[in-house]
Amino acid sequence: MLSVVFIVFLMGLAVGSFLNVVVYRMLTGESFWRGRSKCPHCHRQIAWYDNIPLLSFLMLRGKCRWCGQKISWRYPVLEFLTALLFVWWLQVGTLFFRLTQPPYTWVQPTFWLVVGVAFLSMAVVDLYYGVLPDVFTVGVAVVAFLYRFGLTVMGIMKLEDFLLYVASAVGASFFFGILILLTKGKGMGWGDVKLAFAIGLVLGWPKTLVALVLAFLTGAIVGIILIISRKRSLKQTVPFGPFLVVGTLSALVWGERMWQTYMRYLGF
Repeated sequence: MLSVVFIVFLMGLAVGSFLNVVVYRMLTGESFWRGRSKCPHCHRQIAWYDNIPLLSFLMLRGKCRWCGQKISWRYPVLEFLTALLFVWWLQVGTLFFRLTQPPYTWVQPTFWLVVGVAFLSMAVVDLYYGVLPDVFTVGVAVVAFLYRFGLTVMGIMKLEDFLLYVASAVGASFFFGILILLTKGKGMGWGDVKLAFAIGLVLGWPKTLVALVLAFLTGAIVGIILIISRKRSLKQTVPFGPFLVVGTLSALVWGERMWQTYMRYLGF
């Protein structure tokens, strides 16, 4: 079993390394078919032995072999977290997210693995670069819509439930769109609107609402702490994508219970 876990961990590292390439070339406008990676500082082609996920970063002590410039921590962080996600998925996700109707047993675990990788990538990229790439936000929205639609066609999901997922997505993105218009884009961008749409399709009602509330609460708390510690000023913004991702993951696991507790508190 340990050998299987190790293989899955290596697969996660490879996927994380590929995501790093996708993110870098997308942000720089370079072609995905350009060939082997190059150092962003000296533009020298990176040899295969300097491009081994996580291991090369540690062996090179976080610096380019040729120019000595520091390599961004974003690369090993995304690789390592993706590998951990793959291991978690193997140990827990394939049991927790599993449809019981054959032959669709592996449809749900695969969907949640793809969604998890995309959300992890968005959190890391937004934290480091302050952007939410369309390849992830729109990609998750498309995959989630096709997944929900497919379950409905196969008779696994009711039509009214499918429509509720779509309504959650439209409502969440509409709410963020209104916020952007009212604040004139200060502190939030259209990438957050697209991410909110994807979250609605992933979580549905009422978990989407729980995710947004948690995102705003954690964002406010972290923002206040950063201002008090003088690491941010009132005029500086904090990427909101990571908080949306944390809120989504929390709502996915505890959202139903939190909603029921809140409704009982209100007397419903």
